[in-house]
Amino acid sequence: MAQRFYDTRTATVRDFVPLTGGEVSLYYCGATVQGMPHVGHVRSAIVFDILIRWLGHTGLRVTSVRNVTDIDDKILEKSAASYAPDFEEDDLYPAEEPWFALAYRFEQEFARAYAALGVRRPTYEPRATGHVPEMFALIQRLIDAGHAYPAADGSGDVYFDVRSWPAYGELTRQRVEDMQDAPDADPRGKRDPRDFALWKGAKDTDPETATWASPWGRGRPGWHLECSAMATKYLGRRFDIHGGGLDLRFPHHENELAQSAAAGDGFANFWLHNGMVTYEGEKMSKSVGNTISPEEMLALARPKAVRYFLGQAHYRSPLDYRPTSLQEAEAAVERIEAFLERGADVVAEAQLRREEAAGGEDAGQAVYVAAFSSVPPAFRAAMEDDLNVPQALAVLHESVRAGNSALAAGDVEAVEQHYADVEAMVSVLGLDDVPEPEGGQDPAARHALDTLVRAQLDARAAARAAKDWATADAIRDTLAAAGVVVEDSADGARWSLQ
Repeated sequence: MAQRFYDTRTATVRDFVPLTGGEVSLYYCGATVQGMPHVGHVRSAIVFDILIRWLGHTGLRVTSVRNVTDIDDKILEKSAASYAPDFEEDDLYPAEEPWFALAYRFEQEFARAYAALGVRRPTYEPRATGHVPEMFALIQRLIDAGHAYPAADGSGDVYFDVRSWPAYGELTRQRVEDMQDAPDADPRGKRDPRDFALWKGAKDTDPETATWASPWGRGRPGWHLECSAMATKYLGRRFDIHGGGLDLRFPHHENELAQSAAAGDGFANFWLHNGMVTYEGEKMSKSVGNTISPEEMLALARPKAVRYFLGQAHYRSPLDYRPTSLQEAEAAVERIEAFLERGADVVAEAQLRREEAAGGEDAGQAVYVAAFSSVPPAFRAAMEDDLNVPQALAVLHESVRAGNSALAAGDVEAVEQHYADVEAMVSVLGLDDVPEPEGGQDPAARHALDTLVRAQLDARAAARAAKDWATADAIRDTLAAAGVVVEDSADGARWSLQ
């Protein structure tokens, strides 16, 4: 099967063929750093991290760009609020914080959240404030082509003329007449209420440091313009994939596409959008009180389990959070880890025998790599089918089950094959790249649990030795009810979480 993706622009699943052989260029929208990261930001980052890892696994060289929007109305508003006499300073919101310091502080919070969940750094991570000259050039191209105009009221605003571009609305398949007015600046300066700002003229309330001198007067860039300028700066005027959350399709991505195409850029060949995160089927809302943050998730479960949960649904589907979601993810991760832990000794011993038989370490390693070097065909088929991670996870867990059966049967060759398969799939999904804080997530708790379970297993072994089958069965049932699975082997009983 060829690699296929659902393209939002054409509303079809299409074969993906890179514009340049052997290479992929990808841009996905990062954060507007005006507050702490929310779970939607992190889910989107994990989705595109898995995509990048998968494309890399297939042998493609991926150049990825994730922007940082570090100038924005809300950033300025929060900074201004910190100077108010009644503002209450705390650790998160210090008093009298300049807008650029606030933006940088929250940019670091996003970086920490990404790193905690194993999201790799993109090839480039440009800030909007570092690319104002490129934005000037794009605005001028649009004015020269008749698709943009400075506001007639002398405000310094520059707008994109949506009526001048017949294809406007093609990404979301809307007619201009059905669209809401663009919420930009003073509508008196617009030719059409749906025209959107490319450049925002400075207001009296704007800090001097938050404005730039431009051919149209002091001001700052519009939100949509930033991404078009940065994407083409690093990836060229035509590139393979543009991604982001479903909530960005309109107006952000619609406007990006319009202004870029109107300026003569081919822009993105594919548009990929990930679904939202819901709470028990409902949209998350602070006013309703049904939200959970990445920080809260990381307090409830290991980072690896949080990543598993946030990456497990099909990227285009909603991801529903329930109070038991992280426990279920933790159990799934535990099953994978338990097999890898048990299989590691068997694989190491077989590798040693192979090296000895082949006459040296390098020769033995060559035999191993040649035999086990890729993901199973079913996993590959799932990932090639529009990045079908749920089906890929089903293949992963089936390999874990088969590997456990091979361990029980003493089938070393089968153990090696399943072990290699599982390692390869775990790597593609990024589950092997999640750091464990301080050498492991709550090692004291894990040690305490292991001590308690082993005490029960010792009591069960004593009961079995005394042929007290009722007591032995009762202990096993108690452990099973607590989610602890007991497996008997010639080396004694092993336990894992269900």
